[in-house]
Amino acid sequence: EETTVATEETTAEGEETTAEGEEATEGEGTTEGSVASTLVAAFKDIVANGTDLTALAIGEELAKNEVIAAASMGAMEVEAGFLSGFDNAEITGFDAGVMFAPMIGTIPFVGYVFTLSEGTDVVEFVKTLEENANLRWNICTSADEMVSAVEGNTVFFVMSPMSLEA
Repeated sequence: EETTVATEETTAEGEETTAEGEEATEGEGTTEGSVASTLVAAFKDIVANGTDLTALAIGEELAKNEVIAAASMGAMEVEAGFLSGFDNAEITGFDAGVMFAPMIGTIPFVGYVFTLSEGTDVVEFVKTLEENANLRWNICTSADEMVSAVEGNTVFFVMSPMSLEA
């Protein structure tokens, strides 16, 4: 099984960089047309076209995306601490967090939107997510991709199968 990890950040000048500061292309590290790549593009569109959007508003909009709509996802706010998909690591450093996942727990999908607290290093925050994420958090199923995207102080993180089609 192959694990895909892509971290993208758009700088103030509009150029994309990876967490390590290397140039990145749109969707690098994701499979074109996959659930993760579709949601990263949607996240970037939502943030680019919205003003002062909350993590909850972004999460709710992403949960409606047609690529995952059939899985009946709902967005719910989360607090800092132990979050689904991150084993025994406490996830902290955010003012607002939202999780969206299928109502049926056997689908290996979980998505998060975080608005980082002032002073939280975005590169370190994403690194914490990626290093502690477990693609097999569901025990009986495994996600195929793990992808992060960053826009300003907003982080999108998803673990998902390549598609949600039966």
